[in-house]
Amino acid sequence: MHRHQAEDELFYLLSGTAEFRCDGESFTAGPGDFVLLPVGLPHTFLVGPDEPLRTLQITTPSGFERFAAEAGTPAVERRLPDPAPIDPAALGHAGARHGIELLGPPPQH
Repeated sequence: MHRHQAEDELFYLLSGTAEFRCDGESFTAGPGDFVLLPVGLPHTFLVGPDEPLRTLQITTPSGFERFAAEAGTPAVERRLPDPAPIDPAALGHAGARHGIELLGPPPQH
């Protein structure tokens, strides 16, 4: 998901890799790295191809979890879900209700 929001997102990577994109810059992070995506700058990330990405994510101030709950679907079993199509209209409506401005489609590898 590519979005612009009024909150900081902090990631501590436990396993896997990701390419983070923020304000026109791109960098890769891996296990043990700490990443700050600051308030007010457009940002997104792509999960690396090697293994599932496991992170501790902290978003401040709180509230992003309500957007994630509305935009997502509860897991039916304890595993990563298969990729599914994105409903841009539903995602846009959820973003608008929670103060998140979506700037475009999710980035591709």
